[in-house]
Amino acid sequence: MAGPPPRFVRCRSNVYCKNVPLPCPLECPQSCLADCTLCKPVCSCNYPGAVCQDPRFVGGDGITFYFHGRKDQDFCLVSDKNLHINAHFIGKRNPKLKRDFTWVQSIGIMFDNHKILVAAKRTSTWDDNEDHLVLSFDDKPVSLSLPTNVGSKWDSHIVPEVSISRTSNTNGILIDVSNNFRITANVVPITHKESKVHGYGITDEDCFAHLEVGFKFKNLSDAVDGVLGQTYRRNYESKIKVNVPMPVMGGAHKFRTSGIFDTNCAVSRFGKKDFNAKVGFAGKGRNSL
Repeated sequence: MAGPPPRFVRCRSNVYCKNVPLPCPLECPQSCLADCTLCKPVCSCNYPGAVCQDPRFVGGDGITFYFHGRKDQDFCLVSDKNLHINAHFIGKRNPKLKRDFTWVQSIGIMFDNHKILVAAKRTSTWDDNEDHLVLSFDDKPVSLSLPTNVGSKWDSHIVPEVSISRTSNTNGILIDVSNNFRITANVVPITHKESKVHGYGITDEDCFAHLEVGFKFKNLSDAVDGVLGQTYRRNYESKIKVNVPMPVMGGAHKFRTSGIFDTNCAVSRFGKKDFNAKVGFAGKGRNSL
């Protein structure tokens, strides 16, 4: 199972490199963004708000950490009074370790009275020309309404502030909800090379297609919680041991929820109006994309 070819990203605003295909760097061949100020591609997995790999997080405070969770379970990534995001983890058990190898297979996003599902289809062999994304808005499929052409866009006729656009012909999207959040999501496989290096034990029956995600939040409160969300609080003090090879965030029990669209994790803030302290992060380096 060969790895997918590098993606190309384009700038839409800078006249000097507008629509020029920019290949993703070798260290992130499937997950990069166009820095239109510099007219160059940059790895999206290294920016605050990134969730990539096994899952590797970059917090709002800029600190990188891992959160392994458990395979076939759901965990709360962000929970605020008008935004709740869960992730469903897939994975494999390594008998040599006390934990699962895990990856984010889907995310469930809830805001106002709406919900968005972004998921990676299971597949045995990877074909970059095939779209492995599953999308729905309020339980209605979006994928068939979004042509497989970079730049194609779907707008909700019911909720005008919601749009979904392609960042590549297949397997890459940008979700924008005005005054709330922007999310980039890419479906990527586990390659034979990755499997060999990390000892994942991936076979030809399942390449464990998963999501690499980047979040930008526009209107969080200072009570926000969740694996990633808590790192955006102004008073957040990380307890991550950053000087170890793999800094890990524990406390999975606090973030576990019973389903992709359930808000019953212990740290849930969704719909609770008593949390009203606003947070502004402009100029603090806590937002990306």
